[in-house]
Amino acid sequence: MSHKLKIAGWVTVGALAGALTTVSLQTVARGALAPLPLEEMQQLAQVFGMVKSDYVEPVDEKKLIQDAIGGMVASLDPHSQYFDKKSFKEFKEGTTGRFVGVGIEISQEDGLVKVVSPIEGSPAFRAGLKPNDLITKIDDTAVKGLSLNEAVKKMRGEPNTKVMLTIYRKDENRSFPVTINREEIKTQSVKGKV
Repeated sequence: MSHKLKIAGWVTVGALAGALTTVSLQTVARGALAPLPLEEMQQLAQVFGMVKSDYVEPVDEKKLIQDAIGGMVASLDPHSQYFDKKSFKEFKEGTTGRFVGVGIEISQEDGLVKVVSPIEGSPAFRAGLKPNDLITKIDDTAVKGLSLNEAVKKMRGEPNTKVMLTIYRKDENRSFPVTINREEIKTQSVKGKV
């Protein structure tokens, strides 16, 4: 590693350590009892510096940090996911208003997209999707390995365009394709029956 890269790496480590110390002090000042784990944060800063300086191709610092944060949150449990501003805006569209898609409430199970419920009257509802159906493919893309947000993006699109979902229905132990025409979906915050 060249002398300049070593200096840049140590400057990066120093800057991150300083920032983390400041954040740690702010956290303690706000009344939190446990400060940030400085040793582990220094290790993270060292790895960040090495990847930045020694990886065979240039890397995007912001993407590295976003991916590190995403990995940290995703490791908590299968339902936790980190959203940056853009992803959060897209996610909110599906939960607070209107969007173009197939009309299903989903979660993740074993790396696949699980249908929690088709939205009543939606294209997915009319196509016969059921709670607990697992989506294994979206068009020609295998779902395993995609984040929930990536899967949602693939199912959304322009109105009156088609998307083919490959469904695995556990209770029938079978897989089958379903072609669904995307439509504008209006979501409800609350629904009830009397």
